[in-house]
Amino acid sequence: MRLPVRLPRPALPLRPATLYLLLTYLALSAMPFFPLLLGLPVTRPLQVLGVEAMAWIAAWALFKRPAWFHPLLLPAFLALPVELYLYTYYGQGISTHHLGIMAETSPIEAMEFLGSKAWLLAAVLLGVLAWWGSSWRVAFHTRALDWRDGSRWVVLGVLGLALALFVYEKQVGVAPQAKPAAASAARVHLVAATASASAWSAPRLPGWARLPVELDGFARSWPFGLMARGVDFYKERQYLADLNRRSAAFRFDARQGDPANAPDVLVMVLGESARYDRWSINGYARETNPLLAQEANLVPLQDLITSVSATRLSVPVIISRKPAMQSLKDGFTEKSFLTAYKEAGYKTYWLSNQISFGKFDTPVSVFAKEADTVEFLNLGGFTTRSNLDEVLFAPLARALQDPAPKKLIVLHTLGSHWNYAHRYPARFDKWTPSLRGVDKPVVTDDAIEPLMSNSYDNSILYTDWFLSQVLERLKASEKVAALMYVADHGQTLYDKSCDLAFHGHNTQYEFHVPAFVWYSDSYGALFPAKVARLKQHRKARLSTENVFHTLVDLGDIRYPGERLEWSIASAQWKRHKRYVDSYGWTDYDNARMRGDCREVIDKGTPLPRR
Repeated sequence: MRLPVRLPRPALPLRPATLYLLLTYLALSAMPFFPLLLGLPVTRPLQVLGVEAMAWIAAWALFKRPAWFHPLLLPAFLALPVELYLYTYYGQGISTHHLGIMAETSPIEAMEFLGSKAWLLAAVLLGVLAWWGSSWRVAFHTRALDWRDGSRWVVLGVLGLALALFVYEKQVGVAPQAKPAAASAARVHLVAATASASAWSAPRLPGWARLPVELDGFARSWPFGLMARGVDFYKERQYLADLNRRSAAFRFDARQGDPANAPDVLVMVLGESARYDRWSINGYARETNPLLAQEANLVPLQDLITSVSATRLSVPVIISRKPAMQSLKDGFTEKSFLTAYKEAGYKTYWLSNQISFGKFDTPVSVFAKEADTVEFLNLGGFTTRSNLDEVLFAPLARALQDPAPKKLIVLHTLGSHWNYAHRYPARFDKWTPSLRGVDKPVVTDDAIEPLMSNSYDNSILYTDWFLSQVLERLKASEKVAALMYVADHGQTLYDKSCDLAFHGHNTQYEFHVPAFVWYSDSYGALFPAKVARLKQHRKARLSTENVFHTLVDLGDIRYPGERLEWSIASAQWKRHKRYVDSYGWTDYDNARMRGDCREVIDKGTPLPRR
């Protein structure tokens, strides 16, 4: 009797639900290659593919079912629209810098910036949550993708070995590869070192056993690579807190040059989003500085640039000795000029119309806390309820009336921060039509460009009035006084065919900032040489790295290791290279300005970011 032969059943095609789940994971994994659609390069794409494949295999092996690891993908789903937006408009993905901005931006400011687009963002977030939820439901109900056979245990064993090698490498390091010609000498040296060692130490990992993947390669992958970025952000926060603790003991050992002939009051005004070519004292056709133009003792600085166009990164370079090319890294081990002035006997004030974010110490507030008196006065964020900069007049008056004989006062203004029409009262709405009265302007609407431009100029007109009022108060005090103003960064305003707005780009409009020094008649009489040098260097090529040294020199404060070659109030001033963050660290004075956006493009090769 012939037995029937049982043939294997043909594999069934993927069910639609299972296919939907796999396509969802494929879409997340394709995110690192989205820049290719925008004509942007992808760093080491094959490595990214390999890392992603290994990450998915590892997740599947550890959890067995997609249903168990799918909840861990929620941050990636939520980050996906943000990543797409950043690549589309800024040419880069989510970084620790962006995470820092998100952590330090209040919901009110975010709503103010988004305007009517807030509803679109809400709809996108709801759509993303629905996508995540529906794909999780599919993952929970399907068992077709369960990893049931013995190969899973083989993979888990390999993963365990890889993890052990990774931990061992981090703890012990990798053995350097000796040059062949020096092999025998290296062996002799190794034997001698081993013989003299008093205790055994673990050998370094051989180079061939090192894992072929670096953490930065993992961080570029999706979706699991986002964890590496989050860990990096957490480490930066811890680093910033540690710097704050370590800098507590820092001293300049500063002293007054001549205690019998010292300035009474020094004022540092930090501007916000002010653009050099929109100030009439710098040649702008509209009269945006009618009051400052009348100041006889005002010295405009015609060629001062900031190295990076973000407040949290640019201000530390302005107020401390932090090098420009370290500005992308949070924190600094030194203190600011506030401490130098305190050591020289000045009472110090930080009066701010910006926001203090309480939960996290921002890179700016870490320095602000050095002051004897700290006041953050903007309780309304950046909305129509926010304070105008004139809110600083009352604490400024109290500071000037303080019986302390010597004072340094920092005024951190809101300046021309978006929304420009909210930065000035109705009486300064000179150029119309403006954004005043426009509810939730859509900034991507071409028709709004002239309204934005007019409102921006009106905000500069108000800044002119604000600064002139500060100067009047200094004159009325009859003190030996000097004031320095510098903006943190500029602003791009859909110039001609340029489709960029605001800041955070790499345009000349954002790097070239307005700045000036004012001095009282009594200051000019007491320090004629400093005033002469200021006027001599008014056209010099300067950067925000010069500000710390200049402001300390204006106070006639000396300290060991001072660099008077960086002070424009000194005869020792020397020109230095100026770098800006544009596709790496670009030599600003060896760059061309591309297109109507005037992107700063190095004629050579930019230095890498570190």
